[in-house]
Amino acid sequence: MNRVARAFWLDRPGEGRIRDVDLPEPAEGEVLVRSLFSGVSRGTETLVFRGGVPESQHASMRAPFQEGDFPAPVKYGYLNVGVVEEGPEGLAGRTVFCLYPHQTRYVVPATAVTVVPDDVPAERAVLAGTVETAVNALWDAAPLIGDRIAVVGGGMVGCSVAALLARFPGVKVQLVDADPARAKVAQALGVDFALPADAHGERDLVVHASATEQGLARSLELLSAEGTVIELSWYGDRKVSLPLGEAFHSRRLVIRSSQVGTVSPRRAGRSYADRLALALDLLADPALDALVTGESAFDELPDLMPRLASGELPALCHRIRYEDTL
Repeated sequence: MNRVARAFWLDRPGEGRIRDVDLPEPAEGEVLVRSLFSGVSRGTETLVFRGGVPESQHASMRAPFQEGDFPAPVKYGYLNVGVVEEGPEGLAGRTVFCLYPHQTRYVVPATAVTVVPDDVPAERAVLAGTVETAVNALWDAAPLIGDRIAVVGGGMVGCSVAALLARFPGVKVQLVDADPARAKVAQALGVDFALPADAHGERDLVVHASATEQGLARSLELLSAEGTVIELSWYGDRKVSLPLGEAFHSRRLVIRSSQVGTVSPRRAGRSYADRLALALDLLADPALDALVTGESAFDELPDLMPRLASGELPALCHRIRYEDTL
């Protein structure tokens, strides 16, 4: 078998290219995976592409199989679905998800891959990492039956959270975003939609995922007394100002961070593997196909990433296909 693979690298902020990679022979307990699809997480990956990871966060922002260091050169990504070409009995020939960058083939420990359930198409399984973030956020948020909830920010993470909340009994969910085009996505996910100025207030819980200070300020305004904002946004090297005067204290509002790098303390008995397996099970819902808003071939990545980073090409999750690569 050809032991040369191809991988997308960020050479310098704003500029990437595809490099050849020599693959090792899989050792005992390892698998060789041929990529079928990967996903570009537009928020985090385009921030990395622009060189926006602050130096203080270089260690915590490392992806599991990242090579190189921030700001560049670096091989970064974490939404990969492939088929096991070589590996232990029980995994060979299976479709798997792995937190691996954009690369045609790769070798990892067998413990690093999770089998994709038979009722989840490989094309949809690229969303597993983002749905896993949503699962962790809802473990942190602990919504209750009948809650009135707003999700502010209709990006990939916000839409994943809204999609899962739509399954909660008696919960009223409204997706809030400044882009009217997100209304179509909200409809596909089975939740209401509003522009920020029109959003319903007196929410018991608000999940914020817009990565803007305006979105976070609006999230506080939408809360009922003693309500909670779950902050999912990551701002990179940007400073954020908040209106913590006014009625913030008298209404006893709460802002709580949530981050997928740690399993929620509310589910301390669960492992990372448990959480990812749950996310893949939840992807049996075809409504989540609405989160994939574009697709390109692997060879197009050097030209695609600047367009995603600049916003010229709007996207939630942009899927990369490998069917024509070697």
